[in-house]
Amino acid sequence: MDNPSSPSSPRFQSFSVFQSPLSHLAVLLVLGLWLFGLEGGWLSGLDIGGLGLTDRDEGSNAEAAREMLETGDWISPTLNYEPRFAKPAFVYWLISGSYTLFGINEFAARFPSAFSGLCVLLLQYAFVYRWLGAPLAFLSSIMLLLNMEFLAINRLVLTDPELVVFTTLAGYSFWQGLQASTKTSRWWFASFYLAMGFGMLVKGPVGIIIPLVGVIPFLMLTRQWKSFWQKGFPLLGTGLVLLVAAPWYVVMFQIHGEAYWAAAQANTTGRFMSPMEGHGGTLLFYVPILLLGFFPWSAFLPSVLYQSIKQWKAYWHGQTFATPEKNLEFFLSVWVVGLLIFFTLSATRLPHYIYPLFPASALLVALWWKRFQDMVSLPDWRIPRRLLLGVGYVLGIAIILGPAIFHQFLKQISEEFPAAVHVDFGWLPTMMGLVIIFGTMGIRHCLDSETKRSWAVGVAGVMIMMVGVFAVKGALPVYHMYFIEPPQQLAAIAGYNLGKDDRLLQVGRKRPSLSFYSQRKVYFLGPRDEKEWQIHLAASGKKMIILQTPLRRDIPEAVSDWAVVLEHRGFSLLSSEPLL
Repeated sequence: MDNPSSPSSPRFQSFSVFQSPLSHLAVLLVLGLWLFGLEGGWLSGLDIGGLGLTDRDEGSNAEAAREMLETGDWISPTLNYEPRFAKPAFVYWLISGSYTLFGINEFAARFPSAFSGLCVLLLQYAFVYRWLGAPLAFLSSIMLLLNMEFLAINRLVLTDPELVVFTTLAGYSFWQGLQASTKTSRWWFASFYLAMGFGMLVKGPVGIIIPLVGVIPFLMLTRQWKSFWQKGFPLLGTGLVLLVAAPWYVVMFQIHGEAYWAAAQANTTGRFMSPMEGHGGTLLFYVPILLLGFFPWSAFLPSVLYQSIKQWKAYWHGQTFATPEKNLEFFLSVWVVGLLIFFTLSATRLPHYIYPLFPASALLVALWWKRFQDMVSLPDWRIPRRLLLGVGYVLGIAIILGPAIFHQFLKQISEEFPAAVHVDFGWLPTMMGLVIIFGTMGIRHCLDSETKRSWAVGVAGVMIMMVGVFAVKGALPVYHMYFIEPPQQLAAIAGYNLGKDDRLLQVGRKRPSLSFYSQRKVYFLGPRDEKEWQIHLAASGKKMIILQTPLRRDIPEAVSDWAVVLEHRGFSLLSSEPLL
């Protein structure tokens, strides 16, 4: 069973003009390079370097990598020149290498994420092609690429894109090893363990947990522990995981001792047991995130999961299905459900945490789509239809009403971002909302028609690409201009004018990205932190302050007469000494 295949029907194969693997890969690479902003000038305007770094994760990760390159300490990450124990060093190594190639800028900081997105696409295609053929490989890869969360996450300086490369490789390698002969399975299982080791080096124990929440329940429900023990050499495999990940952790513990151990516990078990940094939410937090982030394919996922998981009793009694397709579908369904349960039980919840389930979910929806198109008579698809229309219409209307909602909260928003009062959305929200509404109607129309079902993928893909282009070309420049860029411009000016022994202060909500743009340590403090103010004012050297202009009335009187170097879109740069 080393090279099973599942031939596709002529009806399903007709959904795409492109039939050869080379043409599939060419289309995926071109679309991926363009949508991830790596096109190098072709259809320019989607470049990932065109948006300032957002706070707080992007600014923190980009700055930690810059400091690693500056200090030459490749073991102990720092942020704002203080120890940063929240994440392992692997992603910082990648970003530092990108800085070496492209310079210290936003494009270089985001390049590893975008490149990781391409790697996941190619991995998805290669795995599905081996087991289910080229049409399904292309379809599942297109579905993985063309959804808003996948496009957004791979354009940001996060650790999740690199993590998902390794967790996806681990899960797919496990399946390959379990199905292969004993002779070849050891190489697949070696890949399974090594991928988990690198996943742990990217984001800690979650790099091991994410594959195992699918692997362990699957082995239990299918009673294949004996086969896994014979083929999977778990004891030696544990050694491979440790061989990759343990050296860095051991060295960190030797250098920092209990301080690192306490921080590591807080960012693993502590993050799971209680919300960190206010990132909580209800038990249903990930339901709208998945429905909206994986739209429009999310409308079909619940049906696949239900139909597949309800057959667990057959596996429990030792039955297997005749096709590798059904067995693989069950493994993927168990994995997706396991991930949803795990992240739901975690007390700390963020939208991008469920990103690791997207590759498996895309393949599950592609399998549903294939069976749907192969049916001669119209099948019962009432639940996916209602989900598609409900999510599509709600999302489209919400975007159209976005400016009205924004103005309802403008007072609160302008306290943090003073320039928000000048934002003019124009017709952009209306256009984006209408694209989603009419695109949803088009998908429904195609799937309702036996002769036009094959068009539905194209309609959905064009809809997502149009929304993505509108967002990157229209919405993000506005967001950059009024919400991100003002304090970052002032930080760059301050960094240029301050000497080694001078100080840069930032008043208000902590903005780690200012350390990146000033390329120096930034002292963060509140307007009424009296002790902190006394310490900084007593220090020698020149001092500069970045703050929202309205906060100038709240800062200590001792700095109220400092020179205003520049005011920029609601932010002010003050200096204790005049600039020449």
